[in-house]
Amino acid sequence: MSYRPYQQIQRRVSRQIRVGSVLVGGDAPIAVQTMTNTPAEDAQATIAQIRRAELAGVDIVRVSCPTPESTAALKEIAHEVNVPIVADIHFHYKRAIEAAQAGAACLRINPGNIGSKERVKEVVKAARDYGCSIRIGVNAGSLERHLLEKYGEPNPEALVESALWHAAHLQELDFHEFKISVKASDVFLAVAAYQQLADVCDHPLHVGITEAGSKRAGTVKSSIGIGSLLWAGIGDTIRVSLSAEPEEEVLVGWDILKSLGIRHRGVKIISCPSCARQGFNVIETVSVLEERLAHIKTPMSLSIIGCVENGPGEALMTDIGVTGGGAGRHMVYHAGRTDHTVEGNGMVEHIVELVEKKAAEIAAAAELAKQAAE
Repeated sequence: MSYRPYQQIQRRVSRQIRVGSVLVGGDAPIAVQTMTNTPAEDAQATIAQIRRAELAGVDIVRVSCPTPESTAALKEIAHEVNVPIVADIHFHYKRAIEAAQAGAACLRINPGNIGSKERVKEVVKAARDYGCSIRIGVNAGSLERHLLEKYGEPNPEALVESALWHAAHLQELDFHEFKISVKASDVFLAVAAYQQLADVCDHPLHVGITEAGSKRAGTVKSSIGIGSLLWAGIGDTIRVSLSAEPEEEVLVGWDILKSLGIRHRGVKIISCPSCARQGFNVIETVSVLEERLAHIKTPMSLSIIGCVENGPGEALMTDIGVTGGGAGRHMVYHAGRTDHTVEGNGMVEHIVELVEKKAAEIAAAAELAKQAAE
């Protein structure tokens, strides 16, 4: 297939920083982030939640650290997981210092809540001493009072002014390992703020629509907001904020990236909405396959189409395809070509076997290419 519109996306050029083992900005892949919802004081529950997010493909995880007990537990959490931890700090600058000492890779602070310049200076010193980066987290719901008085309400200009004001504080301290977010729950407000900020600085940006809502509604809002920004080349890390488990946020984040052709992971299933022409139960089949194929990390594509109207055409563009046929037998395609038929009662198991085999072949070929390049 030669039509690749995502290749036309001109990604904004930003400075590159490091969040633990993950590079952010520059030409680094756009990272997928989530946040735990367990009390950090319960280290084992938090570790278990992070591990589930790791299986879903998370790159960076944020952990809220509001108490001395939570920052104390952060040491065990950071040691037991395989992804960098961002310590989420609100109101008390000492928690940021403790988190840096405990092994956080990044400190997320809302400088408007941290307090005086002296306190910010102490947080920066801790970040520098312990190799942490910082995320300046500006939020429409917690803007500084002087900006609310100036603008009368949260608006893009207020969010951008807040972000640049705090960025200037860090730069005055000769600290440049930071990224910025300017989040709002309103899609238009958030997108406009990010667009304005992207135009006036080269700081790496963490993008998202905050407090997006339930799994379904929040997915829609986040896809519109984050998708619009990524399409415009804006964004170095993303977080889908859902009233759902962290791994669900990660899966949606990956789906956004995959839909735009920006990053690829696992099996991308192309399926029809189903209709009376379907030769098998498409909805049930896709639901089962999503679960059965969730363990595959190798990027590949699979089309599941219920009838012959669109099935052959979709199969041309996927690694493996299945099209519903008559008499309980369905056509299987390999690399766009008709290959064989399969009976409906054994179709799901057969597809799983084919996909696992194909994924292994793709992974082996990629490894050989990597070795040859080295």
